[in-house]
Amino acid sequence: MSTRNSLRPAVVVLLAAAVAACGGADGSEPAGGADGENASARVINVEVTEMQPRAFTEYVNLTGAVAADRDVVVSAEESGVVRELFVQKGSAVRTGQPIARIDDRVLAAQADQARAQAEFARETWERQRRLWEVDSIGSEMLYIQARQGWQTADAHARALAERVRRATVRAPIDGVIEDRMVEVGSMVAPGAPIARVIDVNPVKVIAGVPERYAGSVSTGAPAGMRVSALGGREFGGRVAFVGAAVDPASRTVPIEIAVPNPGGLLRPGMVAEVRVESALREQALLVPQEAVQRSETGYYVYVVVETANGPIAESRPVVLGDSQGGWVPVENGLAAGDRVVVVGQLQVAAGDRVNVVGEAAD
Repeated sequence: MSTRNSLRPAVVVLLAAAVAACGGADGSEPAGGADGENASARVINVEVTEMQPRAFTEYVNLTGAVAADRDVVVSAEESGVVRELFVQKGSAVRTGQPIARIDDRVLAAQADQARAQAEFARETWERQRRLWEVDSIGSEMLYIQARQGWQTADAHARALAERVRRATVRAPIDGVIEDRMVEVGSMVAPGAPIARVIDVNPVKVIAGVPERYAGSVSTGAPAGMRVSALGGREFGGRVAFVGAAVDPASRTVPIEIAVPNPGGLLRPGMVAEVRVESALREQALLVPQEAVQRSETGYYVYVVVETANGPIAESRPVVLGDSQGGWVPVENGLAAGDRVVVVGQLQVAAGDRVNVVGEAAD
């Protein structure tokens, strides 16, 4: 019993020493603990880019389809049997070049007869004119009738001559015979299709601009396009047409882009990824797309600001425009000279101390 009592003072001393080693006199955790001094000393290495105004071109990205610049179905203007074909499918033709000839023998004979009648009427008119105007012989009515007879006969002869000319079907444009709908011996009537001629140099790319961008695309604007079917090859052109109305089904404004096609690589029906220049901004603040982060309320970036205790990261809400080529224009939230974190932004939080180890090049 006496031995136990003698050990109590020693135990009390040891417990007091243990408590002193674990905490302060009020039981709080000492400075320098895991969440104390070490946390306040947390420093994140980052790289930044300094905001400076510079030129920035904005684009509208679309999907379009290649079409022939001109696509014409040539039709017969006279009825009859096709007697000759002068071209094959795939042949290049020039404006006015013969494509086919419809049997014109009956029309030619009628035209010859009408021309002879017109010549006779002209001679009759000349004689009657001399008698009336020079010799004052005859009546004014005979004079007028002779003139009318000649004019009528001449008009009839010219009409038949024109019909003979139209019996030869000719190419209305420069292009390529894409299709031929008749063969020798086919019977055709006026309006019957004979051939299809397309002009593929230049071509036009047809696309639709969303109505929100309709006001930013204008005729003459530069445009580029990439065609996956040609291994991603790129072509350049200009906007040749901008529609005046919005398509109610797609809510887009139709546009056409003229693209030179001297080698014939672009073929109607191909799909193209189109990029149309919509605006050129001389003084734009741009940040790399990877520097931008998203929150529940919008977008933000981290900006390095100087404080009495050194540089820290500050979260800055921003209003952004449309990104192009990995860069995003900042409409609101940043000013020239701000240093935006572009490397290390995923490790920092607002208020963290940072160490700027480099500045990213543009």
